[in-house]
Amino acid sequence: MQPNQPQQREAVRLNKFISESGMCSRREADRFIEQGQVTLNGRKAVVGDKVGAGDEVRVNGRLVAAQNKEKFVFIALNKPVGVVSTTDSAERNNIQKFVGHKERIFPIGRLDKDSQGLIFLTSNGDLVNKILRAGNKHEKEYVVTVHRPITPDFIRGMASGVPILGTMTKRCKVEQLSTFVFRLTLIEGMNRQIRRMCEHFGYEVRKLERTRIMNIRLGALQVGQWRNLTERELGELMASIEHSSGLAPEGHKSRRPKPQRPPGAGSEQRRDTRGQRTGAGTRSESAGRGKRSGSKRSEQKPSNGSSTRSKKGWPYE
Repeated sequence: MQPNQPQQREAVRLNKFISESGMCSRREADRFIEQGQVTLNGRKAVVGDKVGAGDEVRVNGRLVAAQNKEKFVFIALNKPVGVVSTTDSAERNNIQKFVGHKERIFPIGRLDKDSQGLIFLTSNGDLVNKILRAGNKHEKEYVVTVHRPITPDFIRGMASGVPILGTMTKRCKVEQLSTFVFRLTLIEGMNRQIRRMCEHFGYEVRKLERTRIMNIRLGALQVGQWRNLTERELGELMASIEHSSGLAPEGHKSRRPKPQRPPGAGSEQRRDTRGQRTGAGTRSESAGRGKRSGSKRSEQKPSNGSSTRSKKGWPYE
């Protein structure tokens, strides 16, 4: 076997094979498959297909190479405000362009555009869900500056759980650092969670910086700079996710609120909320439900008018 060449492997699920190539996460790979953008040995692939040695996989015509699992990129970036945590080429300020790494890498999770601080990027898609899954209880630490003096009631309220997005946040660690600054440690990550939590108590976030993910700290890394993890850091991180699941546990129920559709809204409403036509306006609701039973569920528009470009289940702040 030639050095640095991928080892022969047993057949694996198609979405896992694609994610391990560094192209995207498993969830995104499933979406590509469902949309008919993936071929396996020249035929259109289906969810659940397996890839063995010698099989050819293409996404939108692009050949997907098997990853050498012993060799992958894993970096820590101090993301500046304004950089968007996406690999979407249509986004001018996407994080992939900003880093400019020679390898194809993508972010593990998200950090809000208006926030700054630590975020991981990797070419190993197999690690993504293990690190992101909130049920694995991997900590993320933030330092937050608000617009008015912090009170003991605010600290207690933030730590005890806050009603946002139709659910209650989990209990968390909160420590006041100064008149306007506090430190917060989360094991979950809903859309703009910290900002929404603060807004519930009448506080406006002026600065939000993520300073730690699991065992990795921002340290002296300057805004806009990135570095490779040290062997020790990566070893500790890999050990901490060794028994973590990339899948939701059996019986798991998502904490993400279900989108609500106004009573009596027909296909015109569905077209407006999803940005595409789903059927004729005269089609019966019963027929519409049958048609939509296997389709992608529309995303809920946040109540405060913030962006809906979120990825389901991925941490934001």
